[in-house]
Amino acid sequence: MSAPAHMSSRGWWPTALVILGGFAFAWLIMQQDLWASVLGQLFPGARSPVYPVPLVDLTLQHLALVGISSGLTILVGIPLGIWVTRASGRDFRDIVAAGVDFGQTFPPIAVLAIMMPILGFGLRPAVVALFLYGLFPVVSNTVAGLEAVPEALKDAARGMGMKRLQILGRVELPLAARIIMAGVRTSVIVNIGTATVAAAVGAGGLGDPIIGGIQVQNLAYVLEGALVAALLAILADMTLARAEELVTPRGLG
Repeated sequence: MSAPAHMSSRGWWPTALVILGGFAFAWLIMQQDLWASVLGQLFPGARSPVYPVPLVDLTLQHLALVGISSGLTILVGIPLGIWVTRASGRDFRDIVAAGVDFGQTFPPIAVLAIMMPILGFGLRPAVVALFLYGLFPVVSNTVAGLEAVPEALKDAARGMGMKRLQILGRVELPLAARIIMAGVRTSVIVNIGTATVAAAVGAGGLGDPIIGGIQVQNLAYVLEGALVAALLAILADMTLARAEELVTPRGLG
């Protein structure tokens, strides 16, 4: 008897590893005393080895910031990438490409500075900056994935009587899913690291101990925030890599 889809050659252990990693990360950020002990030994001269705000609170703020901005990026970026590969949007492809390129190359800290007088202090300017910064990989990978679908397969689908939306949903998107997910994965991982600068405008998150540590010259704070942000990025990468495998049609993985 053949194995179920979720127990195929891709195996169950990568999913188990992601779940285990998630529990380990959650346990680690709740161990405030452990962080105080380790950082106190690494930086014996520090007056306070751990940042006053609990790591759990900082991590949840960071996840909210990344989740909102990345969610918006995906909701806008994938349809935008689809549109410029259709007849109605091909004429705008160069404009869209230039726009997302500009969003990627324009420094997020500069976007924060520009948006603060318009949107105020806090979450909103940070979300805008991260949204713009994360668009490029999502849009470019969506375009690349759809354009990689062989024309012969689309012709065959037309020959079977499929309409344009059916071809997109049943042929193009499933075959392009892995490339699209790779763009989403890149965007989210980059956003996790970039979101640390959002603390400069009061958005909170794991950038708070980093910026606070720099201001008071406490390297223990800096290491605390940077290390947790790095671990969060690794966990997100593992999770999205697994999602990328699961959305890939069998035989293409």
